[in-house]
Amino acid sequence: MSMNNEKNYLIRRSNPKDLPVLEQLYAQARDFMAASGNPNQWGDDKPTSEQIQQDIQRGHGFVCMENGKIVAAFAFHTQGEPTYTRIDGEGWPDQGEYGVVHRMATGGARNGAAAHCLTWCRAHCRQVRIDTHEDNFPMQNLLTKMGFQPCGTIYLEDGSPRLAYYW
Repeated sequence: MSMNNEKNYLIRRSNPKDLPVLEQLYAQARDFMAASGNPNQWGDDKPTSEQIQQDIQRGHGFVCMENGKIVAAFAFHTQGEPTYTRIDGEGWPDQGEYGVVHRMATGGARNGAAAHCLTWCRAHCRQVRIDTHEDNFPMQNLLTKMGFQPCGTIYLEDGSPRLAYYW
């Protein structure tokens, strides 16, 4: 991955004061996803305000800043993911500790911000796991470009399938 066009991004934990900006960012991300042929992954209301607040309270919510402005958001933790226990297909290549990325959003407008966030996550653990909807081609393309390996299909608590990736 070329770092020649690396922007000056800063990642920090999100806080309750960020909530209005985060809700707007996730709304932009939902619009981008729908326009990119993926209207069902987050629908009209995901992540919910409660999920975003819970990420903040647990210390799992992060924002990516550029010039003092939030340009991306995501959840990250290293406490395991229950829905990753069952995986159909090839399976996870490494059963050791891992970081989990959820709710990555840039609103589609920030070139390089999502990649920067994923690289930051990888620097904070020895392996990263992430899942995405089968219709989320922009995310699938980014993960492949960054060297994530497809591992199979996991299932959310409601039974919805998601493509699983490992780095």
